[in-house]
Amino acid sequence: MNLELLESFGQNYPEEFDGTLDSISLASTCAFNRRGTLLAVGCNDGRIFIWDFLTRGIAKSISAHVYPVCSLSWSRNCKKLLSASTDHNVCIWDVLSGECEQTYRFPTSILRVQFDPRNDKRFLVCPMRHAALLVDTDGDHKILPIDEDGDVNVMASFNRRGDYVYTGNAKGKILILDSQTLAVKASFKITVGTSSTTSIKSIEFARRGDCFLVNTSDRVIRVYDTNTVLQCGVNGEPEPIQKLQDLINKTTWKKCCFSGDGEYICAGSARQHALYIWEKSIGNLVKILHGTKGELLLDVVWHPIRPIIASISAGVVSIWAQNQVENWSAFAPDFKELDENVEYEERESEFDVEDEDRSVDQAGDTRDDEEVEVDVTSCEAVAAFCSSDEEGEDENVLLFLPTAPEIEDPEDGWAATQETITPAETPEKLEPAAKRPKSKTYDISLKIPPPEQSLSFGGKNKQAAGNKKVAGRPRK
Repeated sequence: MNLELLESFGQNYPEEFDGTLDSISLASTCAFNRRGTLLAVGCNDGRIFIWDFLTRGIAKSISAHVYPVCSLSWSRNCKKLLSASTDHNVCIWDVLSGECEQTYRFPTSILRVQFDPRNDKRFLVCPMRHAALLVDTDGDHKILPIDEDGDVNVMASFNRRGDYVYTGNAKGKILILDSQTLAVKASFKITVGTSSTTSIKSIEFARRGDCFLVNTSDRVIRVYDTNTVLQCGVNGEPEPIQKLQDLINKTTWKKCCFSGDGEYICAGSARQHALYIWEKSIGNLVKILHGTKGELLLDVVWHPIRPIIASISAGVVSIWAQNQVENWSAFAPDFKELDENVEYEERESEFDVEDEDRSVDQAGDTRDDEEVEVDVTSCEAVAAFCSSDEEGEDENVLLFLPTAPEIEDPEDGWAATQETITPAETPEKLEPAAKRPKSKTYDISLKIPPPEQSLSFGGKNKQAAGNKKVAGRPRK
């Protein structure tokens, strides 16, 4: 259905459960592409499943990693997919072929990865116990500066156009950096009360508008305006537009996100499978969506265009959508539903070719209407598909993946006809695997501080284990 025909004056948030997407493996994270036609799901066994969201079927399966996938990010043209795993590897995948283009090895686990929203040649990496990095596809990387307090537990995110990088540490300090020069443009600190600080868990930006939210460990979601924060400068004190929290249950938030139009905020509870939806302009709670009891929430994403939410719990992707009610009056304003047949009284000259009873003024208006030329060839860009700084739609966006039909009972000689195709006709299909370009691997070395509570497996612990008597049958 065309987006222009959707009811724009109604509520634009999900209301009920609308099915599940079972990826065979246990799902751990997911991400929509730019148009919301494809959904990438990362699983615990390292595989990535790309779902066609319109047909609710698996379009491609990629054996990406060995350990669980923890973060996914689409490029702007949706032709590349960035994945991070607990095996310390970050990979760039070609979505059409399913092959790995580049692999980056890190000395520590990766918390989050994100493509530059306007440049697929670089991406952002948030390693564990280290400052965030800007990595170039050529193998170069830049370490983002950290605050004076020296805290390296940093979460970072691009703004919606990739001009700035917002970083937040475990002491509540947020830095706004220029994405090119890495110069600090603004900074502020989130405090609770008068002196105590709170740890920043994530920073999320709206796809439309100039707002971003900060999820902190004090169980409060703060919404800020980017222009106000930049005007306050370094060590400023911007006031949040909204403060969202669950005053009754004091819920901690696992994942937060904006709606596609930026008017609503969804937060997933860290205690149970429950989704809280607020209206950003007012700050009131409009809906709570409850999943299966006893399940823990892992990830939440909002569809970039439609009022649909995908959440992950117990390894299954749950879909939440609106209750679709048939509204025939949308097609005909004077449409009336009748309980029984009614005899229709035809008006005089209602179906005549020329209405003799019409006035002269009405006849002149109809002639003017008949002379208007209607353009049926040019296609206007849909506003929901375009960014605010773009006039038209991007024609190079990958919206769907081609799938080959499964033939249950092929005819005799069908396989032979496939083999007799000459290489001159389809050289790309019959190209041997050895000639395909191998993926480049880059080793990125970082100075990782040792964890505060280290577990030693040798020395005194080993001797203590050796001196300890083993329970069981005594030796003779």
